[in-house]
Amino acid sequence: MKLQAKQKAAKKVEELTGVTLNPNALMDVQVKRIHEYKRQLLNVLSIVHRYQQIKNMTPAERKQVVPRACVIGGKAAPGYVRAKKIIKMVNAVGTKVNSDPDIGDLLKVVFVPDYNVSLAEILIPGTELSQQISTAGTEASGTGNMKFMMNGSLIIGTMDGANVEIAEEIGQENMFIFGHSAEEVPQLRQQRHSLQLDPEFTATVDLIKRGMFGYEDFFSDVLDSITHGTDYYLLANDFQSYIQAQVM
Repeated sequence: MKLQAKQKAAKKVEELTGVTLNPNALMDVQVKRIHEYKRQLLNVLSIVHRYQQIKNMTPAERKQVVPRACVIGGKAAPGYVRAKKIIKMVNAVGTKVNSDPDIGDLLKVVFVPDYNVSLAEILIPGTELSQQISTAGTEASGTGNMKFMMNGSLIIGTMDGANVEIAEEIGQENMFIFGHSAEEVPQLRQQRHSLQLDPEFTATVDLIKRGMFGYEDFFSDVLDSITHGTDYYLLANDFQSYIQAQVM
């Protein structure tokens, strides 16, 4: 049943984007309104980190990697420039990763356009890993997360929004929970000026800054906001925990 749903989702993605997804790959999905607090940017950084890891592997090591198809979708408010730049970044990363012969089907990245209810009816049943990764204390308890779970998807996320309620019902041990708590967030923001950035976080951001995926000038203000800026939504603080929660 899940494989059939994944095949249907992969077919729809190819129709919309031209990108062929392997139905046997782990279907990793984040579809929701594009906003900094929902942290699609954190997802993109983890994809870049995964891409670089696979690139540095030997052929024997690559055989041990679980293939992953990363699908991101959603709409940005018309005047929300930074959200639109994040969408552009997803597409730029996808263009590079999807055309890399060293990677093949081990990693695919796609942004699905014009996300709506009709598309959700196809993508949600095919999802195996649902990204619910907002900064703790920022997300309302929506039903989208619950729809993924009720269709057999695992959850990777913070203790925020519906994740809190779901954890009460199924047990936190049955979820991939990472990151700081809502109670810790205010103090972490106050301490941001003294934070020693994680070397892997810095290296991942630098790959984009140096132009590996093009558009380095276009993305500079987005990346500066999480390195030289206040990083209000704590991507740097939660990055390593997020990576460890989804180790290959």
